[in-house]
Amino acid sequence: MEQIIFWAFILYTLLLFLITYLTARKANNQSFFSGNKRSPWFVVAYGMIGASLSGVTFMSVPGWVNERSFTYMLTVFGFFLGYLVIAFILMPTYYKLNLTSIYKYLETRFGRFSHKTGSFYFLLSRTLGASLRMFIVIIVLQNFVFDSWGVPFELTVVLFLSLILLFTFRGGIKTIIWTDTLQTTFMLTALVMCFVMVAQAMNMSVGDMFSTIYKSDYTTIFVTDSSSRLTWWKQILGGMFICISMTGLDQEMMQKNLSCKNIKSAQKNMITFSITLFFVNFLFLMLGAALYMYSSQMGINVKGDSLFPTIAINHLTPLAAVVFIIGLISALFPSADGALTSLTTAFSIDFLNLEHRKDYTEKKKTRVRHIVHACFALLFVGVIIFYYRHQDQHLIDTLYQIASITYGPLLGLFAFGLLTKREVKDKFVPIICLLAPVICFTLSANSLKWFNYSFDFELLLLNGFLTFMGLMVISHRKSAEKV
Repeated sequence: MEQIIFWAFILYTLLLFLITYLTARKANNQSFFSGNKRSPWFVVAYGMIGASLSGVTFMSVPGWVNERSFTYMLTVFGFFLGYLVIAFILMPTYYKLNLTSIYKYLETRFGRFSHKTGSFYFLLSRTLGASLRMFIVIIVLQNFVFDSWGVPFELTVVLFLSLILLFTFRGGIKTIIWTDTLQTTFMLTALVMCFVMVAQAMNMSVGDMFSTIYKSDYTTIFVTDSSSRLTWWKQILGGMFICISMTGLDQEMMQKNLSCKNIKSAQKNMITFSITLFFVNFLFLMLGAALYMYSSQMGINVKGDSLFPTIAINHLTPLAAVVFIIGLISALFPSADGALTSLTTAFSIDFLNLEHRKDYTEKKKTRVRHIVHACFALLFVGVIIFYYRHQDQHLIDTLYQIASITYGPLLGLFAFGLLTKREVKDKFVPIICLLAPVICFTLSANSLKWFNYSFDFELLLLNGFLTFMGLMVISHRKSAEKV
């Protein structure tokens, strides 16, 4: 079994490098950062599915069904509302200013300290979030494949990061647009095939499986208890603002959209992508319900993030194991390659001003970019190993908790810039953007004890609101000569 999985992985990786070779020829720094503004919108939309889902969705959403039923669909509906805001409010601003790094908007609107603060929070958020997405995939591969070969976890991490580094080194966003398309195809194929194989293992047709799940307790969507984390309005509001923050205010996701030739193409991409993502998440929840039914029927005592890999690799056919592993790897690469590229872009442009350095030759800019790219890969290695030594809960919960704390200041900054015309005392912005997350972290840790209230995704909204109000305190009306 391990040899079959190994050779499937090798063939898949070779296919990725073939696409890299074809797309990275004659690539330059503009190809890396913006794809020369020539990316077809439909290709971007399709590839973004894989980048948005990642290994965390692939593993944790099915495992979440036992705990949260189908309440996650309300969060996904919130995502859809958030994508509308991104498409018709945020993206027109980015295109109007012709941005490569979206955090340049904050400098235009407020000043240098705001720009650096916004970019810093993206670097922090994306480093922690992307590392977590990679970790959940690598740990499964380690437990079910590499451990049997005696390969230590640390070496597995270095191996995967080295591969990702190699195929993003030259082409950047231009390459990622096309590799994400391949990876999305494999991930969705794996999702459908695994659902079919679970149905077959239970001697059901696909239609029978859908019907059985529909009649089960797993399909509960609405929770009305306001003290619960799963209250319906918390899910919708949280999903909407998580989407706005983790997509609309995120350099990785927006970098792909900004590689389209114009705003109309980017908007078509966003709407198409958001509708497709709704149905894909529904299929992941259906798969989770099917897996729990199968585990109950077979007496398999496994839950959470371990549910999918345990059943696919140990209890279904060898084909199911191979399909699962390829799907999982397909979930790993989009979340890693895009993160590395966007982090390199944000740091190079926002902190090194590489795009406008007149004293640097193109060759020197490329060399500096390569160094930054490699340094972020090393940082990923360190953070993933940290997660390995401190894993203790559903990783998708951890991911959204990180987002709620680290994306809040970005939400507040952009909201204040777009919704008001006031000026801020720029040098105080970093202080406000530090205080708001600290307050939210403290509340999240103690709210159940203090107020009999559990925060879920809506913590992000509170974080953004506190940042917004803090900026209001340090702001003033525009002077007459600037109006």
